[in-house]
Amino acid sequence: MGLETKLQSIPAIASKVEFFINWARKWSLFQYPFVTACCGMEFMSTACSHYDIARFGAEFPRFTPRQADFLLVVGTISHKQAPILRRVYEQMCAPKWVVAFGACACTGGFYDNYATVQGTDKVIPVDVYIPGCPPRPEMVLDGLMKLQDLIQKEKLDEHLWHPKYKPLMP
Repeated sequence: MGLETKLQSIPAIASKVEFFINWARKWSLFQYPFVTACCGMEFMSTACSHYDIARFGAEFPRFTPRQADFLLVVGTISHKQAPILRRVYEQMCAPKWVVAFGACACTGGFYDNYATVQGTDKVIPVDVYIPGCPPRPEMVLDGLMKLQDLIQKEKLDEHLWHPKYKPLMP
């Protein structure tokens, strides 16, 4: 019987512990950028001093998905890249979140052809969509704040039973 299970037997303590754990999670996000297209340039501008993504605790990209909390899918996903994206997602530890960045990552953009996946959610589950071609840095920060709100509202045991965290079948 784990600590989370023991704490949930006492509702008042569990809600306080849940609040502080989620608070810590939302202010220490480790990103794994999966950059495939032109939106990558706009994504990089959020790290500059004018927009400063560091104030949200998300300044350091991780270079392995095993160390990342959230996956930023930036740009067009082709059918050749889809299995790679799925493998990257499966390598991430739970809890994990996915942000689709730009029109191409959200819906396939204006690439409606045989080679392009029509949205990241056809490959992996997406938590936050940031529309635009490319989205402005203010939209990226707004999407990050929406992700933080989702994290703060999560239940402690949600990552244990939620179908989103089960490995995807090939």
